Amino acid sequence: MNTLQDLNDENLPAHLAIIMDGNGRWAKQKGRLRVFGHENGVKTVRDTVENCAKIGIRYLTLYTFSTENWKRPKLEVDTLMKLLVSSLKNELKTLNKNNIRLNAIGDIESLPQKANRELKEVISQTSKNDGMTLTLALSYGSREELKKAVKQISTKVKNNIISPEDIDETIINNHLYTHDLPDVDLLIRTSGEHRISNFLLWQIAYAELYFIDVLWPDFSEHHLIEAITNYQNRERRFGKTSEQLN
Repeated sequence: MNTLQDLNDENLPAHLAIIMDGNGRWAKQKGRLRVFGHENGVKTVRDTVENCAKIGIRYLTLYTFSTENWKRPKLEVDTLMKLLVSSLKNELKTLNKNNIRLNAIGDIESLPQKANRELKEVISQTSKNDGMTLTLALSYGSREELKKAVKQISTKVKNNIISPEDIDETIINNHLYTHDLPDVDLLIRTSGEHRISNFLLWQIAYAELYFIDVLWPDFSEHHLIEAITNYQNRERRFGKTSEQLN
């Protein structure tokens, strides 16, 4: 079994993204309501954030609540929003203790007023931290993100602020929610599902994908280390050949 000491500090993913899947199924297996799974998933979030900071990950992005999740039963959505508020309140001290800056991407203004206010407060109170950046994707959908970017760029072209010939990857990046984050190096999805689910479609263009058959509440430090070890054993070619890299 690999440990923290076995990881290569010089080959860590700078930006790790996680699709935290399986809370509902975890609860169902135990004969409980889905909200029980979400409540236990919060502890896994806390442990994973602290473990990533300990390992030396610079950017961690968690798929917390998608635009599609608004379609779920009202009880589940309400519970998730309450958990968001309580977690933000409870974790502020831990974030500051670990020098973690909180960030958020998505349609933040669509969140309930209390959740929106608490989120912005914690973002403000951790803004000077310069260790790991923890990004919560909230009311987030990648297609919506890209659609908004296209509209913004189109408006600037129409108003002669940008020339069509000047549109490149940098300009597109600058109009995304993630404009101040690097591309994703490693994407982990729990629960055994092999889908991206409308998450960071532009940003994972060259990411390594790691799917694990473990439900999110059971995801541990051991699983995190195994995922990073797997990443470190891969050859990232970015379109080149192995011979070119060598």
